[in-house]
Amino acid sequence: MSSRIFTLLFVCLLLGFSAAVDAQTPTASIVVNGAVEKPLQLNQEALAKMPRRTVQANNHDGKPSSYEGVELREILLRAGVPSGKELKGKWLASYVLVEAADNYQVVFALPELDSLFTDRVILLADVCDGKPLPEKNGTFQIIVPNENRHARWVRQVKSLIIVHAGRKAD
Repeated sequence: MSSRIFTLLFVCLLLGFSAAVDAQTPTASIVVNGAVEKPLQLNQEALAKMPRRTVQANNHDGKPSSYEGVELREILLRAGVPSGKELKGKWLASYVLVEAADNYQVVFALPELDSLFTDRVILLADVCDGKPLPEKNGTFQIIVPNENRHARWVRQVKSLIIVHAGRKAD
């Protein structure tokens, strides 16, 4: 076989392999499920169409940064989670379990996210200082401005699960 044919076959093989790898690379997305009326799977395109907010907060290194994304309360509203005056009864003892790609988990009580209970903004960010988040933070990160610790700043968010606490007081 001539070297020209061999080279052509090798290039075709490489191009085919590259296309197969690209086809298998999933688009980053977040699953919203649990005690919701409308389970969601949100990618960057879907989040870009939702109302956007920008918050100022010091990053993990203590440097001031500008984060942009969608408020968690907006995402929950789209999933059918009660809010405002409808947030009562068992929903007051319900929470959002945020899960990261490395299985790190944090919890936010639903009243922490509702505008009738607080003015606090908790953001699912995809932009920092006008650019996509750093690779180590993943495509999506929870930002909680004004918390003393960044323990609930979840990097590489993969899911939001709504849970009813379900335990009766003793």
